[in-house]
Amino acid sequence: MMSITDINGLSDDAFVTTFGFLFEHSPWVVEAAALKRPFADLAAMEEAMMASLLGEGENAVLAVLRAHPELGGRALLEKTLTASSTAEQAGAGLNSLTAQEVQTFTALNTEYKARFGFPFIICVRMTNKEGIVRAMQQRLGHSRAEEIRTATDEVGKIVHLRLQDLCA
Repeated sequence: MMSITDINGLSDDAFVTTFGFLFEHSPWVVEAAALKRPFADLAAMEEAMMASLLGEGENAVLAVLRAHPELGGRALLEKTLTASSTAEQAGAGLNSLTAQEVQTFTALNTEYKARFGFPFIICVRMTNKEGIVRAMQQRLGHSRAEEIRTATDEVGKIVHLRLQDLCA
């Protein structure tokens, strides 16, 4: 277990090394948050990280969203996901899709990415493959601005659970 005192005592490099995985392929968010220490608790740390992301504007948010893999996509099949994403997608059953499910995910991923310009993001640890499909279908009806907010909120949920796993 890592205490907030331990976290606050890390060098900037050690902080980024320890927590850089929280935002998919985007350790710069954690690096920016490191400068906001000391944190009162893990919730304050999460708030600082999300504020660091949102404070950089829409292009930075879109870069973080675009760094996420497609759910049930080629990276999962080719085993090129990060360790965290691999475990999370497997936990939702995305590593054992039927041929029909692969077709469904491929079609929805393609439509979603064409509409919004980034992959569909949901905290898969809080749902299953059926729930993901329902959410993809429903969220295709969002406006782009609404979907950027929703996807960013989902990133926050992912970060929260990853941080809890590391520090619990």
